[in-house]
Amino acid sequence: MSLRSPLSQARGLGSAKDGTTHWWHQRLTAIALLLLTPWFVILMVGLIGDDLATVRATLAQPLTAVLMTAFVLSLFWHARLGLQVVIEDYVHGGAELLLQVITKFVFAIAAIASLLAIGRIVFTA
Repeated sequence: MSLRSPLSQARGLGSAKDGTTHWWHQRLTAIALLLLTPWFVILMVGLIGDDLATVRATLAQPLTAVLMTAFVLSLFWHARLGLQVVIEDYVHGGAELLLQVITKFVFAIAAIASLLAIGRIVFTA
């Protein structure tokens, strides 16, 4: 049993400012994906067997492009948040920082590439 107060024991353990925000972002992206994933699956199943011109025309519709953009952004953000938690829990030391930086760059590049692909389909179809 320690004679130190709970506040004394908690000092120096790091900031607790971002935990709630991270938790809320993960839940909000999960809800977005819960709503957008069935739409995406139904859309993709409906496009099976269609030619390239039909697929491009379908994806170029404004509502479809907006929903696809929301799906891609929610997917990559949610995945990055989840992987961040896994890295924080199981990797320690310098490797943790390196993996966090690599993860953020990889997900950012993947999201940008996806958005550029959607934009190219929308503006050239």
